[in-house]
Amino acid sequence: MIMLAAVVGGGSRPKPVRGAASPLGTHPGRSCRSMLCEPTPPITSGEGTLHSFPVPCRRLFLLTPRDNLAASAYTPDSPPNQHVQTPDTRVDLAADAAVVSSPTRTRTHASTAIAIAIMSSRFSGIKLNPRNLFVRTRFQYDKLPTDSQTSSPLFGTPLIKSWKQRNPWTDRRLRPRMSFSRIVMILVTAVLLASMLGTGIYKGKMRGGPHGHNERVRYHWERYPRLKGFFNGIRTLVPANDWVPEQVWAKSAETGAPEDWMKQKWPQVADNKEPPMDPVPFNPYPDWTSDAYLKNHDEVKACYLDEAETVELPDIYAYPGIPQNMTAPFFGSLEELGMNDKVCFERFGRLGPYGYSYSREEGGLGMSGKSESAGADKIWSFEKKVDYRNADWGAAQKRCYEKNKVRYTKNQTQKAATEGEEAPKPKEKVSRHAYILRTWTGYKYSDYQILTIRAMINELALKSGGEYDIHFLLHVKDDSIPIWSSEEIYRKTIEDNLPKEFWGMATLWSEQQMRMYYPEPYPNNVYNHAKAPIHSVYRSAHFPLQWFSQVHPEYDFYWNWEMDLRFSGHYWEFNNRIGEWAKQQPRKGMWERSSRYYIPELHGSWRNFTEMVEEEMYASDEKPVYGPPKFENTGMLPTPEEVTPPGTDQEDNYEWGVGEEADIITFNPIFDPAKTNWVFRDDVTGYDLDLPEPPRRCAIITVARLSKRLLDIMHRETYLMKHHMFPEMWPPTVAFHHGLKAVYAPHAVYFDHNWPLEVIDGVFNHPPKPTDSVFGWGEHNQLGNSFYYNAGFSSEWWRRWLGSRENDRGGPDHEENGSGRLCMKSTLFHPVKFERGSE
Repeated sequence: MIMLAAVVGGGSRPKPVRGAASPLGTHPGRSCRSMLCEPTPPITSGEGTLHSFPVPCRRLFLLTPRDNLAASAYTPDSPPNQHVQTPDTRVDLAADAAVVSSPTRTRTHASTAIAIAIMSSRFSGIKLNPRNLFVRTRFQYDKLPTDSQTSSPLFGTPLIKSWKQRNPWTDRRLRPRMSFSRIVMILVTAVLLASMLGTGIYKGKMRGGPHGHNERVRYHWERYPRLKGFFNGIRTLVPANDWVPEQVWAKSAETGAPEDWMKQKWPQVADNKEPPMDPVPFNPYPDWTSDAYLKNHDEVKACYLDEAETVELPDIYAYPGIPQNMTAPFFGSLEELGMNDKVCFERFGRLGPYGYSYSREEGGLGMSGKSESAGADKIWSFEKKVDYRNADWGAAQKRCYEKNKVRYTKNQTQKAATEGEEAPKPKEKVSRHAYILRTWTGYKYSDYQILTIRAMINELALKSGGEYDIHFLLHVKDDSIPIWSSEEIYRKTIEDNLPKEFWGMATLWSEQQMRMYYPEPYPNNVYNHAKAPIHSVYRSAHFPLQWFSQVHPEYDFYWNWEMDLRFSGHYWEFNNRIGEWAKQQPRKGMWERSSRYYIPELHGSWRNFTEMVEEEMYASDEKPVYGPPKFENTGMLPTPEEVTPPGTDQEDNYEWGVGEEADIITFNPIFDPAKTNWVFRDDVTGYDLDLPEPPRRCAIITVARLSKRLLDIMHRETYLMKHHMFPEMWPPTVAFHHGLKAVYAPHAVYFDHNWPLEVIDGVFNHPPKPTDSVFGWGEHNQLGNSFYYNAGFSSEWWRRWLGSRENDRGGPDHEENGSGRLCMKSTLFHPVKFERGSE
């Protein structure tokens, strides 16, 4: 509530403006506004409308609700120049001033407060109605219970300040009283309102507002039905011949096909939580002791985990069946690669032998305490629990190689043939592989990561008789650490950044080392989109790999492996089958085939897919790649002689290259970045900028198997020619320029939505324009699959397989009360940034 007092100063009257009749405001309905007489609208109160009135153009002062002006002491008939007193209030009317005081500090009980108009003597002849002195304001007439005369800002304060202090919050005495409970109530209310507002905004964006303006635009593939067969557990296992993929089941349901033949294939598990079949050891290795193997190969000597050769190497276990209606992969084929697609792996059989399912006191990791585990103990009837507490994997794989190195090195001398005897046929030698884990200082190794690495070493290096060596290529991110100046610092850096059981397997490197090994300058960059130095690991992750191949020339192949990769199957089976499959691929059409995803349900057999790609190529305006491409340049390294085609591609009946090891094997298609808007396509350095950019090839995710021949050429291109490209482009492009053999391995890739086959083929293999490429702005199409750099479904499925609850689904209770723990075929996952299970 605000009350108004008008004070008429003793100075001269204001000058009339714009023909105003009188400075006295004799025009009814005018008020003071910038010393101008202007109309005042009628005033409305709670009891009715007060008439407009004239006000002399003087200063106006607002009095606060606490200002008790004793309206009863002033009447319209009172003479203006005299003192009017009451027992409670004295009002002094002077010529040019007004002072209101309240010595008794009593509160009046009047329900309506009226402003006192104090006029100078020159207006004594004018009778004023005090109600007409109210200027239109937003006050109300009821007085506050705490109203007091002494609280008025007019007492002891110059009148000029009253206008500035009209806001009660400017004076702490005028603010509402705040108790502790009131403050708490206000804070709680504010928090609740903010929470409700935030929730409403979030839901509005997710589900759209009343008019759909805030609705997130859904990707087209999100409208396809979600697939859930991934999460069928081991209680639904059926023999592989009885397995019906979820997509086939869904299609038959849509067409109204009979269901009886499918329902009869489900196992009877209603009252039994045990799996309908038992796990069996999974052994993908050849029979090392068979006559057939020994006829062409040297003997494979068994390896052990300990030096005393008392700790035997564990096997892993699989179930000889598939969960009914488990989802089939859209891309790739285990059968085509020669892998076993009739079994599935669950976490106890896959990770249990490496310590997952037994206690730390027994040498394990004790991670399965809360997990659904029906039938899991059956593996211990075949397997012994290994105590890993004192394991030294580096020493174990070195011993294994030394025992079997004759398999990998050519005999220096051949046994001389006696007269009349044939010389003995030389044994077939086996290739050696370096399996390189790209890690860095500060990386945290979870127990799940340790299980994965143990599986790699056991299955790739030890049980193969030394075919593989596992290496940690450890990036020292702090260039100031003198790792090359002190063996002690070198060793301590390893011990600070690796679990103890892997200490003997690490090789350190740093960006500063790469700057010395591949010194600048690297001129003529087309466009450095990353805005990073050329020696940074982001732009040159291949530098340390090239360097490693030069200091470790004893290997034939180098697997570039990332720390966020996971594999549910057997590592040696996967690596061996992919290498053998790539070896049998012909060179004719290999670049065209490798640029496409293989969709078995649409393309049929691999042979049919090969013929289809050839027909598409000849029907297009593009020329097929056959041998090293020719392009304008100002200097290139010579290509190996053996890569020259024996004739034309039309003369080749898919024979050239069969039986030749692949120089690069990728796990995503090898595409032409110039036909996409992939963001790093122009990060090309060292080529003549006056000429067109050189032709390029790229495979997203740097994971690959690289040959020693390819890495040697990459190394020379870098330090001799100063050529450089972004890491995903560099190895495929060097292979392309020099006519080496490149293959994309069609491993199984799953999707969480049921794409129509023609649609997924069109989107992934035949984008209508570059901006639609799934390797550029169209990469959102990869979000729902199991293998890509930004695949979101990959992590979810992997953690569900470990027993985790994801997105309010899965977890121990769900498995216990449902179909049991998950069981999946051999599947490669990327990325898996963190892991958790049922613990």
